[in-house]
Amino acid sequence: MKVTWKNNKKKRCLPTLSHFTDLPFEHNDQPHSEDGARVPDPDQSHAVQLANEFQAQGDKLAVDGKYQEALSKWEAALALAPDVPILHEQKAQVLLEIGDTWNALKAATRATELDPSWAEAWVTLGRTQLNFGEPDNAIESFDRALALKVLALVI
Repeated sequence: MKVTWKNNKKKRCLPTLSHFTDLPFEHNDQPHSEDGARVPDPDQSHAVQLANEFQAQGDKLAVDGKYQEALSKWEAALALAPDVPILHEQKAQVLLEIGDTWNALKAATRATELDPSWAEAWVTLGRTQLNFGEPDNAIESFDRALALKVLALVI
């Protein structure tokens, strides 16, 4: 026996994006100063400031041991400023504390991608690799961190 449903409702067509005005990606003519340099967007600086506030709140929550709340603040900051390596590294440390090793590994890897010369990010990556069961990779990460620390002391 074949069961069918008859849906006599007309499908509602969604409007296309072009009907909306003032979308951020529609503005190709960004303001420039007299010397040709791009003028900073005030909305972007507001987003960075808001990301810094979320980061500071997350830092305080993490110190108090409220890791889930800290993680949510850092996620909000990462949504506003996704290319800040310290946020990824802090996120990795908290994820390690709560036992989410896979996501900690992804966050620590991203921190080292964003700033390959930051030794602390490599140490965090090594810790996550150890917890994930990759001791050979962890040794390589720790070696890289040590080399960066020695280089910083020499310079």
